Amino acid sequence: QVQLVESGGGLVQAGDSLRLSCAASGLTLSIYDMGWFRQAPGKEREFVAAISWSGGTTYYTDSVKGRFTISRDNAKNTVYLQMNSLKPEDTAVYYCAAVSRGYYSRTYYAKGGSYDYWGQGTQVTVSS
Repeated sequence: QVQLVESGGGLVQAGDSLRLSCAASGLTLSIYDMGWFRQAPGKEREFVAAISWSGGTTYYTDSVKGRFTISRDNAKNTVYLQMNSLKPEDTAVYYCAAVSRGYYSRTYYAKGGSYDYWGQGTQVTVSS
């Protein structure tokens, strides 16, 4: 059974940092490209970042570029999202997702429907 389990969320102040982790089980992470999405209350799910299976290619939504970094450790079957200079508008439930590796466009990675597996989410709350 495939499971993606996010952790590392919490309540922080604006300007603080958090590192989210997504631990995978039941699959070999190295054959999957990974994405992070978020959903704020009353809003649609939003693409945040994606990383290719090798880690060689990454994509970010414009609002997090320069502040967030996606990375992965295939040996640990884990993907990370380092979030710096957090803002209140980053408040959301953050989800990781997996898609079988391939040569995809940024547009493909940004679509939630592209992904095969999803985690249950971790709450990130940034106070002003």
